Amino acid sequence: MTGLPAPLTWHFPLPRPHTGVPLGNGIQGLLIWGESTLLLTVARAGFWDHRNGLDLEAGTTFQAVRRALENEDDMALKALFPERPGGSTFPQQMGGGRLEVSFPDGLRPIEATLDLATAEVIVSVGRHEDDPEPRFLSIRQTTESEICWIDGEASLIADLTIVLHPAFDLVRENAMAAIGIAPPEPWKNSEGNGGGFQQTLPADAPLAVAWQRDETRIILATALGMESSHDVRAKLIGFDSSVAISDCRVYWSRFWESAARVRLPDAALERAFDFGLYRQAGMIRRQAPAATLQGPWMEDTTIPPWSNDYHFNINVQLVYGAALATGQAEEMRPLWDMLRAWMPHLRALGEGFYGVPDAMLLPHAVDDRCQMMGVFWAGTIDQACIAWMGRMAYQAYLHTGDTELLSEVAWPLLRGSFLGYHAMLETTSDSAGGKRYSLPVSVSPEFGGSEQRECWGRDASFQLAALHSTVRHLHLAATALDLPVDPLWADVAAHLPPYTLVDASNGSYGWIGSPAERIALWENKDLTESHRHHSHLAAIYPFCTIDPFDPTHQQVLARSINRWNTLGAGNWTGWCLPWASIICSRCGLPDAARSWLNLVCDSFTNEGHATLHNANSPGIFAWEDGSLAWPDHRKGSDFLYYETMQMDATMGTLSAILELIVSCRGEGIHISDRLPKGWRELSFSRVRAEGGFVLDGKFRHARADEITLHSLRGGVVHLVHSLGNSWTLDGESRTESTLILPTQAGRTYRLRRLTPAFPPTSP
Repeated sequence: MTGLPAPLTWHFPLPRPHTGVPLGNGIQGLLIWGESTLLLTVARAGFWDHRNGLDLEAGTTFQAVRRALENEDDMALKALFPERPGGSTFPQQMGGGRLEVSFPDGLRPIEATLDLATAEVIVSVGRHEDDPEPRFLSIRQTTESEICWIDGEASLIADLTIVLHPAFDLVRENAMAAIGIAPPEPWKNSEGNGGGFQQTLPADAPLAVAWQRDETRIILATALGMESSHDVRAKLIGFDSSVAISDCRVYWSRFWESAARVRLPDAALERAFDFGLYRQAGMIRRQAPAATLQGPWMEDTTIPPWSNDYHFNINVQLVYGAALATGQAEEMRPLWDMLRAWMPHLRALGEGFYGVPDAMLLPHAVDDRCQMMGVFWAGTIDQACIAWMGRMAYQAYLHTGDTELLSEVAWPLLRGSFLGYHAMLETTSDSAGGKRYSLPVSVSPEFGGSEQRECWGRDASFQLAALHSTVRHLHLAATALDLPVDPLWADVAAHLPPYTLVDASNGSYGWIGSPAERIALWENKDLTESHRHHSHLAAIYPFCTIDPFDPTHQQVLARSINRWNTLGAGNWTGWCLPWASIICSRCGLPDAARSWLNLVCDSFTNEGHATLHNANSPGIFAWEDGSLAWPDHRKGSDFLYYETMQMDATMGTLSAILELIVSCRGEGIHISDRLPKGWRELSFSRVRAEGGFVLDGKFRHARADEITLHSLRGGVVHLVHSLGNSWTLDGESRTESTLILPTQAGRTYRLRRLTPAFPPTSP
């Protein structure tokens, strides 16, 4: 596919940081917004206040937790997971500051255009929207050296009034001072053409932010570390814009030449895909810290929500989930390096909790040192967190063929996950008296909060799916690494149910017909409310441990999906919708899959194209932006603090759009055999698939018409091509529905439909 993504336009006023235009290089994040003035909010990924991170208490073991839960002993459970001392802080990433640019003579920012192809922002400045003689500023960012700069006419740059505000002075209710952070140390250049500040923390490296004005340019830089104030000054002095522009052109040219692309008959979703790719490149970089909930884009109006940390019960997986398919596998290395560095700690946690050597435990919410953020016990014991990361690492191996990643990351995570699960398992009997494995204590993420009588049970379907995925990938990984295959894996796979069923005999099921069983959250626990985690359906996705079209599961899944739909999406949040879309795609429901994605664009994206945790259009979703609290639905001044941007919905939307077209299922690559209604012509290119394959293709008249398959490493491909029963492979006629072919590394294969798009009808 040729061509570059279309530019995006923002119209001022842009009243909140996350409505602004983003620039990012994984390390430094910039948001360009404002009303009468131009505001540049700048943050630096990795600026952590690490104080008071938690670890498991000595004596907190699986058996002790089980006893407390089964005995409904609240005091014992609180002793195992004691509350944080009153008033103490928890690990938290902090924002940086804001550069405020004021204009002379009644000028103000009018419009900003982001060229996605080059990551250059052009801001038009005038007195009103129809000003016949607007003036322009160009804003760019270096590829990795923590510098952004504004270029403009010398006469305009000279007349600007520039003030640098530390986040310390801007955050709501003096929140940084309230947790014991001292005011920053400011400075000004003796020439009056710049200045900066150093924000110190009680126990961590400081952040410095500084600016400088030259004849036609304003430069803004950040630096983190004990010498940050010296380093940031050196960056300003040594900055060479010609080198920076050249580096940017090279980076973004290479990115768009290699990234997966789609052309869709839905302008909003195509825009979401292109902007999502741009944001992906702005937060997932090999030289940057591993990406968090917000990446490097942190507001200066409040301390970033949820610490801008790592949530491993869905959010990290969504943030990184599209990177393999879009061709960014190399950029994922910081994530694998972080997990590799954590492994001694993960083993210590697992061995202490399960009493088994090499078992691992990964709490659901942690900082970059793997310190727990809080005392949410149900999240702490969610063993699927580490199982899911093991699965992702194994998928990365399938895409890249990187055996070092397989042996040093995927294998220990999978094995550590299994050993923890195995320590929890007990042997029971099934209804026929046969052997059955069971998880006596398990959770379905965040259902019931932390109420011990509401949020756990036997054989949570989410955990069963995670364990099935783990044993399958352990077997495949051991074979690839030439390691012994433990017969226990097959034994668990054979005697562990794929999910837990609940008797639905008293319900109303619409088109489904007579009442019957459907998937439960855990034993005797039906889905009873609209819930943002679709975890009980995890066997469909993300763990993909069942085939939705297998007659063994099909009717159960139909009833389960119907129940899910009946309770509705009222309590869903932004990242839930792409996940729901993928589940629907996997179940052959492309219209539903598209509808959930349209709702991301309509209800969970603000006027600046940023995806949100809460809906910004009240009246549809219960998790909304707070505007219902204001008279006549007018948003008051405090609305500035209601907005919570998260990147999981942005990246999840990338994954979900690709799932509508191409997906990896079991050993096969599947091309969709059914598009959403109204979608007739589309194309895709450079979509990566497991096995080291790259796919291009076209749909005409709503049917797959052409597919190009490029093999990077060789190996056998199983391609469910959806080209019908009359097609060609490199010009030779074929009829099989699945192409099974030993490929040669570096070779490209072309498939084309022969039958007409609309076969003639019978007379």
